[in-house]
Amino acid sequence: MKPTRIIFMGTPDFAVPSLRALCTQAAEQQWEVVAVVTQPDRPAGRGKKVVFGPVKQYAVSQGLPVLQPASLRKEPAAVDALRDLTPDLFVVAAFGQILRKEVLAIPTHGPINVHASLLPAYRGASPITAALLDGLTETGNSIMLMDEGMDTGPVLAQAKLPIAPDDTTATLSERLAEAGAQLLIETLPAWLAGKITPTPQSALPGEPSLCRLIRKEAGQIDWSQPAVLIERMTRAYSPWPSAYTTWRGEPFKILQATVVTGKATPGQVVQTATGPAVGTGDGLLCLLTVQPAGKRPMDWRSFLNGAPEFVGGQVGQAS
Repeated sequence: MKPTRIIFMGTPDFAVPSLRALCTQAAEQQWEVVAVVTQPDRPAGRGKKVVFGPVKQYAVSQGLPVLQPASLRKEPAAVDALRDLTPDLFVVAAFGQILRKEVLAIPTHGPINVHASLLPAYRGASPITAALLDGLTETGNSIMLMDEGMDTGPVLAQAKLPIAPDDTTATLSERLAEAGAQLLIETLPAWLAGKITPTPQSALPGEPSLCRLIRKEAGQIDWSQPAVLIERMTRAYSPWPSAYTTWRGEPFKILQATVVTGKATPGQVVQTATGPAVGTGDGLLCLLTVQPAGKRPMDWRSFLNGAPEFVGGQVGQAS
């Protein structure tokens, strides 16, 4: 039997465990990663040096051919290159481009996607951040057969994962990435053998919901909101764009916080037994780790040592 020919599509850290699992299991499962498609290299950091994305870094380390079309929608030659590879399967994980019908039709066993939510909930670009913002205690991964919609295709497999009270987007992403890779490896052999019947999302529990790409302004804190919602922001927007406000007219990031009982005017800084806290629309947000403009992250004690006048002051604007 010829090995199953797989083209992998992905870009960020989340996608690397799935690609690694495919490569590690290739000989045992009789499949072959014939190419990796990832987003173009982009400048990063203050020096704007062009760097490889995480998936490309791993692909290069394994000697895998790498394709980097700026847009599969606008580059017919890139689509032809995919066809010429005669793939049996596309495996997609956080690729970052919408695949149109003619691309989806290329692999004989279909394109499948590793998506970090329990579909039909949290279709779209930011399912992990959205789950944290909504205060969920559980999320998971779905292995989905892709169609032309935004994560609307039928599901091949799902697995749940608990959300810890202190999870951030970074920590939860890491765990979901590893769990998603494991689910992928468990699902692929049965799918390729024709032993799985895809389940329409309409037959799955839960209501469809859509989460969009996160923009920097999403991290700006509205102190008229309840403290519990603002605390979720500090975790959901970690590492980017961070939950932030202003102090003395300069950006002021709140990297870690906890909710405590008490009351103060929204945006007013008061002292509590556990540290400085900010008044909100409901309760107090006690600050644990902050980052003033031009400074490194620091715990609240270190910050107050250099800025004792912070307590009694005002941050941000309540809307």
